[in-house]
Amino acid sequence: MSHQTLILLIFGAMLSLTGLAGTLLPFLPGAPLLFVGLLLCAWAENFQYVGIGTLMVLAAMAALTWLVEFLASVLGVKKFGGSRRAMLGAALGGVVGMFLGPAGILLGPFVGAVLGEMSLDRSLDRAGRAGFGTVVGLAIGVAGKLAIAIAMLGLFLLVRLY
Repeated sequence: MSHQTLILLIFGAMLSLTGLAGTLLPFLPGAPLLFVGLLLCAWAENFQYVGIGTLMVLAAMAALTWLVEFLASVLGVKKFGGSRRAMLGAALGGVVGMFLGPAGILLGPFVGAVLGEMSLDRSLDRAGRAGFGTVVGLAIGVAGKLAIAIAMLGLFLLVRLY
C-alpha cells in the first residue's frame, strides 16, 4: 500500500467519523462530511471496490438527511397543533438559525414557530406548544439523520467487503 493510499484512507476515515458525529452535533455538516470521507476511501482504492453507482446512492442518502431534518421539524409543529404559519415560521427560523451558530440552529425553528403562531393572535400557551413541537421534531430529525448516516456506513462497508 502506497503512502498516498494510506493518507487518503486515514483522512477519509477521519472525515467519516467527524461526519457521523456531525449528525448529532448541530454545528457540523454531518452527512456531507461523511460522504466526502467515504468518497476519499473509495478514491484511495481507485474505485475498485466502491464505484460510481454506490457513490451516487450514498450522495442521495446524504441529501436525504437534510430533507428528513426539515420535514421532522415542520411536522413536529403540526403534530402539536401549530398552524401553517407556525410551520412556515419554524422553517424560516431554521434557515436563519443556520447562520447564527449552534444556538441559532436549535432556537431558530422554536422562535420561528412561536412567532408564526403568535402572528395569528394565538395564545402564548398555544404558541409555546407549537415551539415545543418543533423541538420534538428536531430530535426526531436528528435520530433520522443518525439512522441514515449509519446506513451509509453500512452500505459502504457491505459493498467494500463483499
